[in-house]
Amino acid sequence: MHGMDKNSVYELAKRLVNDELDADQFLGTLQSAMAAELTDTTLDLDRDRRCGYPEVVYGESKSVQSLTDIFKCQIDSLQPVLATRVSMAKAAELVKTFPDGRYNELGRTFRIDSHIQSSEAPVDKTPREFSGVTIVTAGTSDLAVAEEARETVDWMGYPCQRIQDVGVAGPHRLPKHVETLRKSAVVVVVAGMEGALPSVVGGYVACPVIAVPTSVGYGAAFGGVAALLGMLNSCAANVTVVNIDAGFKAGYLAGLIAGRCR
Repeated sequence: MHGMDKNSVYELAKRLVNDELDADQFLGTLQSAMAAELTDTTLDLDRDRRCGYPEVVYGESKSVQSLTDIFKCQIDSLQPVLATRVSMAKAAELVKTFPDGRYNELGRTFRIDSHIQSSEAPVDKTPREFSGVTIVTAGTSDLAVAEEARETVDWMGYPCQRIQDVGVAGPHRLPKHVETLRKSAVVVVVAGMEGALPSVVGGYVACPVIAVPTSVGYGAAFGGVAALLGMLNSCAANVTVVNIDAGFKAGYLAGLIAGRCR
């Protein structure tokens, strides 16, 4: 058995009370439903219940076979699949097994969600008053990280929009988007170089701003460390920071905030 909802646990408990199962069988069934022991992976199938969303797979170091095994297990458990940092070569192999899979080449994400039948009402992607996630990029070089964040928010089921190429080197480009930003539940700002944009955005809005430093920049940018330190020292009180190039982490946190707001 892979995965177990509240009703399944209730039915299992009734069988225990009615002496149809002994204590060891009851515990064994619960444990097997919480995790799947695969060839080289222990997949957490209980994360959806504990944390609200299933486990997201980090694909960079995993083989195609390992990813295939994980995806099949998640599909059997009726869990939507999201894998990050998946190369184009791996995606080309994976789509042979999972024709419903969707690969974002720029964001390097692989998703399978067409088999999921949600019991909740569908999320309105174009609400009259936008209260979802806005992802802002400083430059086009930051788009790959922004796309990883956007795919994550979309996978979580919340409305998301993107504003791109509004870095501080062209300060005239941001003000026209301020009203849009102010309708957001949370803003994700993706920037490299000196990492100044999140502070500027934070000065315009009353919502949380999640800053994502990227590894974009010349030598003294130190692979994103300069942007990271700049963001950590932001004078805007509503700015918080994730790791370098951590689009998934920013998107996931933004989705949680958007969910609370809704």
